[in-house]
Amino acid sequence: MSGNIDYSHESPAPTTTAQKFDTKTNYGDHGDYESLKIVQSKNGYTVVALIFSGLLASLCAMLICIPWQQSVHGVGKIIIFSPMQRPQNIESQIPARLKHWYVRDGQTVKKGELIAELSDLDPKFLDPQQGNRLNAQKQALIARRSAAENRLKALEKQIGSLKRSQDAAVPSAQERSQQAKDRQWAAEQSVEAAKQNLITAKLNLSRLIELHEKGLKSKRDLELAELDHTRALTDLERAQAGLEVAKRDQKVALLDQNKVLADTDATISSIGASIAAAQETIESTTSEIFKLEIELQNVAQRVEQRKVFAPCAGRIVRLLKVGTGETVDAGVVLAVIAPDTQDLAAELTVNDNDAPLISVGRPVRLQFAGWPALQFSGWPSVAVGTFGGRVTVMDACDDGKSNYRIIVQPDFEAIEQGRDEPWPDAKYLRPGAEVTGWIMLDNVSLGFELWRQFNAFPPTVKPEELGLHKSGESDTSKIKRKSK
Repeated sequence: MSGNIDYSHESPAPTTTAQKFDTKTNYGDHGDYESLKIVQSKNGYTVVALIFSGLLASLCAMLICIPWQQSVHGVGKIIIFSPMQRPQNIESQIPARLKHWYVRDGQTVKKGELIAELSDLDPKFLDPQQGNRLNAQKQALIARRSAAENRLKALEKQIGSLKRSQDAAVPSAQERSQQAKDRQWAAEQSVEAAKQNLITAKLNLSRLIELHEKGLKSKRDLELAELDHTRALTDLERAQAGLEVAKRDQKVALLDQNKVLADTDATISSIGASIAAAQETIESTTSEIFKLEIELQNVAQRVEQRKVFAPCAGRIVRLLKVGTGETVDAGVVLAVIAPDTQDLAAELTVNDNDAPLISVGRPVRLQFAGWPALQFSGWPSVAVGTFGGRVTVMDACDDGKSNYRIIVQPDFEAIEQGRDEPWPDAKYLRPGAEVTGWIMLDNVSLGFELWRQFNAFPPTVKPEELGLHKSGESDTSKIKRKSK
């Protein structure tokens, strides 16, 4: 029966301590306890534990020894580095009506190629013969100026001749005046001689009268003495008359001299006035010619602006005004052209936390949209499908949202040395394409990088690259302190 207990079996013999813990003797062989079998340690588990311990030690060693290159991540787009080679708008220079398109969307054009033709709407430039008429006016003014110049040359020659004539006439008049003066002097000498002769004749007559009265001289001698006296008196009167004539001749000669000088001066002054008038005509005509040339240039420029030319070699991206006869104002965009250039660059945006870590010349790895790539930011040497570059521009201020722009150009030195692949051709890598970049910083250990990431610390940068020395003092503060 189940309710009866059998106490007939004997109690087990007492065991020693050694026997008690000899699991192999007491339990392993007999298999009395199944639970002990379950928790019993086996040699295979120990080996696995040792392997895991070795792997963990190796992992720690790898974390300490394996290098890791820190980087800053940025996204952006492809741009053209040269401002003159970037996509640009082709605008209408004048208010006009669209007359004809010579290109289509996507068409390749050369620099200076005719793209479109416009019809001017300004009433001042509607006359198609305006340029010819202005040219005719210009030619007439040129002829007028040429005639004035010829007249000026003739007047200058005439005034030169008059000056030479004056130079000859004035000395001639002076010579005549001097001759009259000499004749006056000769007449004065004749008068003096006549006076002396008269005095002599008077004395002789007086003596002859006395002698005649005394009977010493004949009447004939007296009459001869009277005749000599009369002749001497007549000679004196003739000499005095000659003196008066000589004086008048000298006066006339002096007047003639002044007249010659005055006449030549008046003629020279008149010709000088004519020369001034001719010069004024030349100046005014020249001024009018200049005004006409400016107007002609404006008309020619206006006519030239009716034709729209390609500013550079490239591809027409969009035609914005396509309807023939459509009216456009000055400054309205007619089309957009993308220049044919290989001067590509990547424009990346980084936040203000990463901006202090970046400097010009830093290497960059770039992944372009449409190019499959696998980038290991810590090991750029094993990256696949990425392209190398260098930071060439770093903005000095943010965009208003605490973001900073950097420009990356190809690493030409690495490309020339064959250490990196050249960027894709601009035919495939177009401006505006998305690009992802990793700006490479300093090398650290992999363990340090994991520790930094776990603690959300920023990447490390050498103090010299931040403008600091080991003491933590910046170059600027040092300069200020030295200046003091």
